[in-house]
Amino acid sequence: MSSTKTSWPEVMGWPPAAQAVSQIATDRPNVAIEVLPSGTSVTPGFSAKRVRVFFDGTGSVAATPAVVYRLWMQLFMLASIQK
Repeated sequence: MSSTKTSWPEVMGWPPAAQAVSQIATDRPNVAIEVLPSGTSVTPGFSAKRVRVFFDGTGSVAATPAVVYRLWMQLFMLASIQK
């Protein structure tokens, strides 16, 4: 079983999102980290080398950052709840 970290629930809500980026970069220096406003359209697709950090209007982390395949499931569930 791999011990490679794939999600960062502990940074959810952290202001500013830059602190979350620092934590992710420390844990996984080999991934590209994209920082985006919440609600930004992104291309679907899995990459084990990418983490997206979405932030809200206050600059706080708006969703649990994760390797992309896990994030898509979260965003889908969040969108379903908001409808």
